Order: sequence, then C-alpha cells, then structure tokens
Amino acid sequence: MHSSKIVGVGHHVPEAVITNQYLTTIMDTTDEWIIERTGIKERRWIDPSKDTVANMAAKASRIALQRANLTEKDIDFIVFATITPDYFFPGSGVLLQRELGLDGSIGAIDIRNACSGFIYALSVADQFIKTGMYKTILVVGAEIQSTAIDPTTRGRNTAVIFADGAGAAVLQRSDNPGILSTHLHSDGNFAEELYVRDPGSSRPREERQPEQILDTTHYKVVMNGSLVFKHAVVRFLEVIQEALAANKMSKEDITLLIPHQANLRISQFIQHKLEFSDDRVYNNIMRYGNTTAASIPIALSEAWGEGKIKENDVLCLAAFGSGFTWASALIRW
Repeated sequence: MHSSKIVGVGHHVPEAVITNQYLTTIMDTTDEWIIERTGIKERRWIDPSKDTVANMAAKASRIALQRANLTEKDIDFIVFATITPDYFFPGSGVLLQRELGLDGSIGAIDIRNACSGFIYALSVADQFIKTGMYKTILVVGAEIQSTAIDPTTRGRNTAVIFADGAGAAVLQRSDNPGILSTHLHSDGNFAEELYVRDPGSSRPREERQPEQILDTTHYKVVMNGSLVFKHAVVRFLEVIQEALAANKMSKEDITLLIPHQANLRISQFIQHKLEFSDDRVYNNIMRYGNTTAASIPIALSEAWGEGKIKENDVLCLAAFGSGFTWASALIRW
C-alpha cells in the first residue's frame, strides 16, 4: 500500500480587515466582550463584487502548488471542504477545477462536514492515494460566511465569530509516510445544537419561498454555545489521544498541535490539559476568526510560512464542530 505526504500548503484571506471596533459601530457589543468570549480581535470579510469561494480557493491552491514545485496540470483529483458553496449545486470542487483550467480532465468531490471538513477531506484524499487510485490530490477548505451572518445586535453571538478565507494542501504519493493516520467521528443526535436550518429541502415549497429565504431569521446560525464548548473540549482530547494511541506515540511526540480555530478558550483549555507550552500550539483565530473548514489549512499554511514546521516534525490536527463531527490527523512532515 502507498503512503501520502503533504508537499505544499497555501492560503488566501480577503483584504478587508473587520476589527472588533468596527463591529461596535453596527451592533451592541464591545471589544472586551468579544475577546473575553472568543479571543478574536479581527477577522476578514469578502468583497462580494470580486471574491468567491472558488476563486479564493484557487489563489490558495496556486500558492500550495508553487511551494510544492508543481503546476495545476499535476493535480489528479480535488477534494473540496466547504459548507458555504458558491451555488446550492453544483459543488465548489468543479468550480475550482474550472478556475484552475482543468476542465474535463480530473474529478472533484465536495465534503460538507463544517469545522471538521478539512480533516475529513484530508482523510478521503489519503485513502485515494494509499489505494493507488491517484498520485497527487489537491485538498481545500474554503468558506464565505460573512454574507450569511446577521451583522446586527440580533445576530451578534455568531456574527462576531465567523469569517471568510481559504486554505489548501497538496497531498502526494510518497515512500516516506506523511499522513500517519486520520480518525473521524460523528454524532447526529446533536445536529440541531449547531446548524443552519434553511434553505433545506425537507420543508414544503411554501416554506421556502424567496422572500422567506431572504429573511435572515431563516438561515441564521443556531448555536448552543455552552453545549458545543462542553462537548468540544471532551472530543478534542479524545480524538488527539486516539491518534497518538494508533501510532504508539505519546503527547511528548507532538511537535505542534494545530486545532480548528473555533474559539481561543477551547484551544487554551486543550493546551492546558495536554500541558503544552505556547510554542507547541498554533492559534491564529485572533486575526482571522472562525473560518470553519478553512481554519486548519490556513493555520497550517501560516505556521509553515513562519518557520514553525520543519522536516520530520510531528503535527496533530484536530477539529470539532457541527454535526456533531470531530476528527484528528497525525502527520509527519
């Protein structure tokens, strides 16, 4: 059986920096309130006249390919993680294929596992390479959430958190194992604790008319924040330990933990439980907010760009989010 390895990473975020101070001008909130509850100081929101999920993903992908010394023509397959596709259908994978000029030449699939989406996508790509079906796979996480949130006092609990961006990784067949293991879990009993109900297909047509869908009360994010936090801190630790046990490693073997950037308080709780120093956990939620499926690849790309990831380092990626879903990946760089 073949092995797979990440050979290039890249990311792209919109130009517009949305500070907490700006949010205080459009909703009843404060910089202190936001930082205390989330750790976020600023985030990026798109310019709807020029940014799309697909073109942000393409920009991140080209950086990843350049860093891998590859070109678009080297890609055999695309696995695209997003819950905010440019269209209800088709998925964003084929739109990225078009953006990269690969029309008709390769396949693409979409993963809709929210905050765990990138690790799920990485696992799917890893299996394709291990079985010999593909040699080089582009794995992407990208989101545009600013156009769906309610940027008023009514929606502030989630509007201050979610943001836009894209990250990409190039996974390639290798003689030296890079993706050591991936671990995927879900529990649909908690689906409605963090979800967006509409536009969903299970309601009668009269409940999904355009004037109702345009009303932000119909597609708002519903989040039971305290319950999500309680489950997240448990599942994060469980799935990290699962990855270590599967590879007969201990927490001391992890060079760098890159958690999904959901809430700085969650990351700090996990760091405390693992007794990790600050230099062993990478967080950038302070600058970018929660970019859902894009958060881990953006953080991975930034950490690499800052020289925090070196050859033979052991990285642990971990995520928890809507579904509930949670996942981890143990990687040797």
